[in-house]
Amino acid sequence: MTDTTPTPAEDVVVQMADVHAGYLPGVNILNGANLTARKGELIGIIGPNGAGKSTLLKAMFGMVKVRSGSITLNGESIVGLKADKLVSRGVGFVPQTNNVFPSLSIEENLQMGLYQKPKVYAERLEFVTGIFAELGGRLKQRAGSLSGGERQMVAMCRALMMDPSVLLLDEPSAGLSPVRQDDAFIRVSDINKAGVTTIMVEQNARRCLQICDRGYVLDQGKDAYEGPGRDLLNDPKVIALYLGTLGAEEDAA
Repeated sequence: MTDTTPTPAEDVVVQMADVHAGYLPGVNILNGANLTARKGELIGIIGPNGAGKSTLLKAMFGMVKVRSGSITLNGESIVGLKADKLVSRGVGFVPQTNNVFPSLSIEENLQMGLYQKPKVYAERLEFVTGIFAELGGRLKQRAGSLSGGERQMVAMCRALMMDPSVLLLDEPSAGLSPVRQDDAFIRVSDINKAGVTTIMVEQNARRCLQICDRGYVLDQGKDAYEGPGRDLLNDPKVIALYLGTLGAEEDAA
C-alpha cells in the first residue's frame, strides 16, 4: 500500500528514503524505511514491538547512525547533524521518558527550549499557552511536581518554543491513565491543527490511526503498509496483523 499521488516538492517537509540505520556496528534496526510528511500533516507510525518505530524518529533526530539512504528536511539533507543543529533547522523532538528538567520550573523548561532564540520568548509563550492554556497560570511550578500527563504537556510546549517545521513525538500516551491518554491525543491534534507538521510514534494503534492524516505500519524496520489513517484502521490485513480481533470487532460495531 504505497501512496503514488504526486507531491509538489515544496509541500514536502520530511522525506525519508530507503534508510538503513542501527545502534551497533553491522546490526540494522531500520532496513529500508521510507516516510513522507507534507506541510500540515499528522503522520502516525504504528507496528509491533521491535519494529523500529522509535528508532525511526531517533534516526531523524541524529540519535542513531544512518548507514545508507537519505533524510531531508525542506529539501535539504539532515543526516549526520547534531541535535542543536537539527533544532535550529526546525526539528522538534519529544522523547518518551526523561522529557523535562524536573528541578526547573515550567517557565525555565520553556526557556530551555528557546535558548537559541531567547528574544522571541514572549511571542512563543503566547502560542504554546494558547494550546496548553492550563500551563499559563502555573509557570512557576516545579516540573518535578507534575503528573506524567502534565510533564508530557511541558515537554511538547518546550519542543514547540522554537517554532519547528516538524514535531517528532515518541509515544506521547505511554504510561498515562486512559483519561490522560485521551487528553494526550487531543493535544496532539490541537498542535497539528495549529499548523505544526507532526510525526507521532504510538503503541495505541487504533487511537493513533483515528486521528492521523496518514499512517505507516512498520515491520522489521521497514514500512509494510502506508495510507490514510482511516483506511489502515479498516484494512483487514492491518487489523489481523497489528490491531487484533478487538480492532475488527470495534470497526464492525
